[in-house]
Amino acid sequence: MKQIIGGNWKMNGSRLIALEFLSEMKRLGSGSVSSEIILFPPFTLIPLMTDAAADAGIETGGQDLFWLEKGAFTGEISPAMLADAGATWFLAGHSERRHVFGETDEVVRKKLEAGLETGLRGILCVGELIDEREAGRTEEVVKRQVEFALKDQKCVSPENFVIAYEPVWAIGTGLTATPDEAERMHSLIREWVAGIMSNDFADNTRIQYGGSVKPDNAAEILSRPSVNGALVGGASLKAGSFMDILRAVPLRK
Repeated sequence: MKQIIGGNWKMNGSRLIALEFLSEMKRLGSGSVSSEIILFPPFTLIPLMTDAAADAGIETGGQDLFWLEKGAFTGEISPAMLADAGATWFLAGHSERRHVFGETDEVVRKKLEAGLETGLRGILCVGELIDEREAGRTEEVVKRQVEFALKDQKCVSPENFVIAYEPVWAIGTGLTATPDEAERMHSLIREWVAGIMSNDFADNTRIQYGGSVKPDNAAEILSRPSVNGALVGGASLKAGSFMDILRAVPLRK
């Protein structure tokens, strides 16, 4: 199973920074790594980056989308608009969308479904808050998020769908789940996916870890058998640190 490394730029970047980043990634050998690479820049940079990213062996995706095709929804981007800009991937349910902007499980499901139906590939982000973790509710919360998003989905397949487990308390805090914790949660998520879909679907679905992934902890996290990649935040903004993470991906059959 090919590992998948995503770089979520969030609200960072400019035209100059984006082109310099991609040029440096290509120079450092991004086109020859063993992993699939996706960058999620701000919407404004996707059309500018798509061709240069492809030249560097990288795909582009949207950090978010809306679930309707068009209409009076000021500030929103439809799946078709995202595809027209050059994106091939999207994120659904990132913790900041859920907990800063108040997106519910129902909204996340609508976005995931709409993106997949348009032909884009999606990464479903799931994870628990610190108070949920301290209350012993991690498994309850993450299982609910996975089940709500996946149950009765018609267009989903292991080829167009990835799950990113992101413990919210580890995002941007410098804290990271231990490799054993990440392995345990990824194994549980795979079990839940098997119960919703099938064993074959679950066995072939990639599950990334996200939460303060950096060059100095990437190798240990990515070496765990149930971890199939990483969704990287701040460390994806510099080509050197992002390439260090890509180089830390273990070779697997």
